[in-house]
Amino acid sequence: MATVIQADESEESRTTPPPPPARAGRADRVRHPAALIRLVAGVCWILLVLLLAGYARSSVFGLDSDVARGLDLLPWPPAKLTAALCGAALLTVPLGFAVDRVLRADGRRVADAVLAAVLAYGLSLGLDLLVGDLATLTHPLPVGPGRTDPVYGHLAPVLAFMTALGTAGRRRWRTALGVTLGLSGLSGLITGYATPLSLALALLLGWTTAHAARYAVGEPVASPTEGQIATALAGSGVRPDTVLTLGTGRYLVTQHDGRPDLDVHLLDRYAQASGLLGHLWLALRLRTAPRPLGLRPLRAGLEHQTLLGHAASAAGARTRLPVAVVELGPDAALVAYRRIDARPFAELFAEPTAPGDDPSDGVRYGGPSDGVPSADDPYGDLPDGPTDAELRDAWQQLALLQRRRIAHRSLSPTTVLLDAEGRVHLVGLARGEIAASELLLRLDVAGLLAVLAVHAGPERAVRAAIEVLGPGPVGTALPLLQPIALARDTRAALARHRNLTADLRAEVQRRMPQATAVPVRLERLRPRTLLTVAACVAVGYALLQFLFGSDGNPIALVAQSDPLWLAGAALWAAASYPVATFAFSGFVPEQLSFRATLAAQTAGSFVKVVAPGGVGGLALNTRYLQCAGIPTAQAMSSIGVSQLFGLVLHMLQLAVFSALVGVDGAPPGAESAPSAGGWVLWLAGAAGAVVAVSVAAVPSLRRRAQTLLRPLRAEVLPRLLDLAQQPGRLATGVAGQLLVSMCFVLCLYCCTRAVGQDPAFNAVAVSFLAGNAAGNVIPTPGGVGGVEALMPTMLTFTGHIDHAGAMASVVLFRLLTFMLPVLPGWAAFAWLKHRRAI
Repeated sequence: MATVIQADESEESRTTPPPPPARAGRADRVRHPAALIRLVAGVCWILLVLLLAGYARSSVFGLDSDVARGLDLLPWPPAKLTAALCGAALLTVPLGFAVDRVLRADGRRVADAVLAAVLAYGLSLGLDLLVGDLATLTHPLPVGPGRTDPVYGHLAPVLAFMTALGTAGRRRWRTALGVTLGLSGLSGLITGYATPLSLALALLLGWTTAHAARYAVGEPVASPTEGQIATALAGSGVRPDTVLTLGTGRYLVTQHDGRPDLDVHLLDRYAQASGLLGHLWLALRLRTAPRPLGLRPLRAGLEHQTLLGHAASAAGARTRLPVAVVELGPDAALVAYRRIDARPFAELFAEPTAPGDDPSDGVRYGGPSDGVPSADDPYGDLPDGPTDAELRDAWQQLALLQRRRIAHRSLSPTTVLLDAEGRVHLVGLARGEIAASELLLRLDVAGLLAVLAVHAGPERAVRAAIEVLGPGPVGTALPLLQPIALARDTRAALARHRNLTADLRAEVQRRMPQATAVPVRLERLRPRTLLTVAACVAVGYALLQFLFGSDGNPIALVAQSDPLWLAGAALWAAASYPVATFAFSGFVPEQLSFRATLAAQTAGSFVKVVAPGGVGGLALNTRYLQCAGIPTAQAMSSIGVSQLFGLVLHMLQLAVFSALVGVDGAPPGAESAPSAGGWVLWLAGAAGAVVAVSVAAVPSLRRRAQTLLRPLRAEVLPRLLDLAQQPGRLATGVAGQLLVSMCFVLCLYCCTRAVGQDPAFNAVAVSFLAGNAAGNVIPTPGGVGGVEALMPTMLTFTGHIDHAGAMASVVLFRLLTFMLPVLPGWAAFAWLKHRRAI
């Protein structure tokens, strides 16, 4: 009887029809991501050693002298005898290991190891040429003129050869290699032919080159033949009759004397490498992500997998029971499970559609047994979907695991199986945990809810869960119904049904209104955070290179600034906060505390350091208004009115000052240059005309514009009408908006005068207004990069001052308005948090 074997232990596996048998003894190559990770780590360590040698000279020389004094106290044989013995050991150990591998029919690895050794030797010679002038890596030769090599001796090729050949699980060879390298390095230090950094560089270079070669050419992985599998299993008590290949690393083994059939899985380097990079990325983002299997030693993974299978079976849950474990070598092992005649939900049931999804499938969620849609079950009936009894059985199996605190961690449509008798089996426990935390158990409940909702609908899945587990566990799983917390197959199934996750959460809330619905923060970091940090690092590095690499150093100009003008700049920077308080309060009809509002504006200086552009300030002000008792809709409307007036006033100021720039006059020789204000006005007008014509002419853009303007018409305009009834307050807000900009313009003007420049006031105003606009658009904290790039250029062009002076003015301005206010902003933020005002 031909049946389909269940899914593999890994989440990425799929149940597929059996392919033709593989050719016996077939050997493939696999690029293990762990080798790439070690390669990157090795390169980083090599760069660190080179930086240490180049910039920490006194520390390196001190370490070298300390090592030399310590070695003088050690008794040591004559130098020539020591060098001869160490050289013989460096040749004998790799040669003996290579002969041993060749005798064991592992010649392909020996060839790869030779390639790694050659690459390591070549890289050693290349580093000798590149960094040979670093005195911290070399010594004067003990005998004769010249200096020692920056990369000591032949340690790098030897270590590269042995590492590429593979010493894992071979304790004697690893011990011999460690002793040989240690004695050779000690000999080099005592005889004066090596330095501590040259030894470290040689070892790092050999180790890194070995992993580079292993990842470049791949590691040979030989698939065992059916005969080898039968022989290995026979030695563990199994009585194999026939061995059939079902797929990559999967075999069906029948036994003599009517014994049950076995599912045999091959664990090797290929299985460890499968999907490792994706799991590493998930582990980096998710706090609760399981440890990637590829980072565990093969024996540790084998023991963990077998232990989980026995523990789940002892708990009474239906799963695959390991009956035999056979190690084929240091890089491969076999795990034999008792075969289950069952198929996964992903194969048995078609994926249906929910209301609001694409109706082209014509399929609905599985409903009650009568097949008639009802008010309680709007999804209708799927005749071949799981029955209510099967749904309850699935929850009973999970309850058995949770009673023993066993977390599955990989529940998906491919790991939930159903046999011909309607019994549910939970397989794929390789990533599970014993003595799991409460959070992991709740994640399993959320995962099974999502899996069953895909094939039976939210209403039936939640109802069965409450009948078996009770309302408590189901309610606590509600905050964890997040796509990132689910298995990859489950996420893919949910992604095909846009409304399913929302329907599932709504169903849980409908049955348990008291359940907490706020999602739990499971992410360590988000891709947007990584991009922001990378952008800030790149901008900071470029800015430091510019500041300290230019002829006119802006830092030196700032240090020599005029104290009176500097005091004036600091005064105007400080005055911007009470002025901003009046500007903010003027657009809020309700009465606000001046002290708390001033603290909120000051705290914005701290928030904008960790948020792109003006996003952090908007969120902080909205939260402040909410805590002040203003409803969310009115709070957001006030912020919207403030931003709308701020944008209009900013553009008007930019237009006015741009038009006035040409009135200030230009230095001799610049009369023929076009007016900067005219260019700005022409560019702004042309851009506005293009946008307006495009929106009016293209229907899709017109509809998009209407969608974007609908909140303005529905929320901001009514709030504006409320403010119109208080003209004094509205005038305060408008005047405050204008004065905030003037405070910053005056601060920048004082900064330019403090560093010895004398630009026109109108030119400074245009530079600030343009740079501030760029800072709000650039998606970096505080607009870092955009302000420093545009504002000095505008000052140079419109103010007719040298670029070094313009850059010094901007550096001083950013120091007063962006860096120094961070500490008082943090204090204000903490004060508001303590008073529960945000």
